Amino acid sequence: MNKQPSILIIGAAGGLANILCGILSKRRSECRVIGIDTRALKNDIDFENFSFERMRYTRRNFEKLFRENKFDAIYQLGRLTPPGGTIEQRLSFSLVNTNKVLELAQKNKVKKYILLSSYHVYGALADNPVFITEDFPLRASIKHSELRDVTEVDALCTNWMWKNQDSIETVVLRPCNIIGPQIDNTITKYLTSHMTPVPIDFNPILQFIHEYDMANILFETLDKVPTGVYNVAPDQTISLQEAKKIIGTKNIPFPIFTVGVVSKVFKKLWTFPGYFLDFLMYSCVIDNSKIQKYISKDIFKYDTKKTLSLLRKPLP
Repeated sequence: MNKQPSILIIGAAGGLANILCGILSKRRSECRVIGIDTRALKNDIDFENFSFERMRYTRRNFEKLFRENKFDAIYQLGRLTPPGGTIEQRLSFSLVNTNKVLELAQKNKVKKYILLSSYHVYGALADNPVFITEDFPLRASIKHSELRDVTEVDALCTNWMWKNQDSIETVVLRPCNIIGPQIDNTITKYLTSHMTPVPIDFNPILQFIHEYDMANILFETLDKVPTGVYNVAPDQTISLQEAKKIIGTKNIPFPIFTVGVVSKVFKKLWTFPGYFLDFLMYSCVIDNSKIQKYISKDIFKYDTKKTLSLLRKPLP
């Protein structure tokens, strides 16, 4: 086993993970930063103390990884699922693999485990409160099975966190929409695509965080944020229509009552998760006051309008 302190990044191939790996490698030069993913690394990270391994998420591979390294901290930034498979298969793999990582973390005396979850776990429903706090029920999977894995992994880690809080620090982060030049998620594709559906009789309020601000919050979580569940969002909010206007993309207006028909039509033209239209119909705004107690006061370098303007798309 390598005795040098190490930080493990699970799901290191994504854009946000790339940024975090670079920050950790630079600011924690005394540590080895090890990234793993089932995908190829998106961008090269040129630090001597960083290494990356493309590997399948299996029990055997995780056990080998922990035998060969002494991890001080673990970031789980991606779902621990194999490519493809049914929703049930992905859920099973994700829960089993996450539980295995937690067991190995405790067995090998890892000091901190950080899970990147999502505000999507709350679900977008008509009776949501104006600001959702961390103790609000996770209702996303009630209506949409696509969100079962992220919701149940969040619940698994939260329950495990309180059960084992005396032996390992565990932090579950539920950020709002993360966007930026290196992020290729559903909300980014929606905002930057021309001719996407926008409700004309409702203008939901959204929250956005820039990829570098989110990466810096992940970094500060390592030392500053104690065990707990935390929503992550800046103070600013913005309406969907204003956000689309800043980016400069064309819209296809539709009345809310036609959402069923719109969903069926646009699934044929544009691939997006079934739950996504709910977040265009109902506001899901998270309260950020809890994490503000621990992170730096000036950590948000990008305001919402600046963050959105970086995605600006000229009209064709």
